[in-house]
Amino acid sequence: MDVIKRNQVRVTGDGPATMVFSHGFGCDQSMWRYVAPTFEGRYRTVLFDLVGSGSSDLSCYDYDKYSSLRGYAADVLEIMDATATGPVIFVGHSVSAMIGMLAALEQPRRFAANIMVGPSPSFINDGDYTGGFSRADIESLLDTLENNFLGWSSTMAPSIMGAPEKPELGDELTNSFCRTDPDIARHFARVTFLADHRNELPLVSTPTLIIQSDDDLLAPVCVGEYMHRAMRGSKLAVVENIGHCPHLSAPGASVDAMKGFLRELEQLHA
Repeated sequence: MDVIKRNQVRVTGDGPATMVFSHGFGCDQSMWRYVAPTFEGRYRTVLFDLVGSGSSDLSCYDYDKYSSLRGYAADVLEIMDATATGPVIFVGHSVSAMIGMLAALEQPRRFAANIMVGPSPSFINDGDYTGGFSRADIESLLDTLENNFLGWSSTMAPSIMGAPEKPELGDELTNSFCRTDPDIARHFARVTFLADHRNELPLVSTPTLIIQSDDDLLAPVCVGEYMHRAMRGSKLAVVENIGHCPHLSAPGASVDAMKGFLRELEQLHA
């Protein structure tokens, strides 16, 4: 299968470096429409849909391969092989932040930077670590999703999006969730919400920016602070935003944080 068709890859922009944008659970590449175009003048920009999401080829969804986030990380490296020129800046939202981190750990020399939007290495509280949810909370969430996917989507999507002053974004995320194949969504949700990649954080050598909403149901600020402490040399930008998708509900602040981080990188390597 051609990776371009498999992941519905779209390449725009031009520049010596490549920015690859990867969406979160239940979403697709259109979620980057307020952010990616602002970088097309300076970077080659690559948008794609994770297998099982958006307009990707659903026949390529392999339940064994995607039983962990490493399967998606392998896809990211294949997409980079097919599209990237020069160093790669990977921009991942939510679960894709961890996917990008795993890909960079696999082949660190290929990554100039990772930009993580609303990341979480683990959603489950564990001892001194606060992920935001108890194990029982997550199991209940997954059970509801298993038994009533459309009901779960219509309830959870607006809460995840937040953005009370922009209810149309909650409606958009609900529709995006509901368009996802239910069986794939159930599987991907279990992989996403039960993943634990805290042990990999100290191994990260790629320059990393964490963009964190100051009010996020799924990834509270303490999660971003934890990741910032665990990843040497990382930067943390907390933006004023209610919800888990600041690239949609607070795109200006998100773009400003990204541009500031990239300027600093350029100055370091000038």
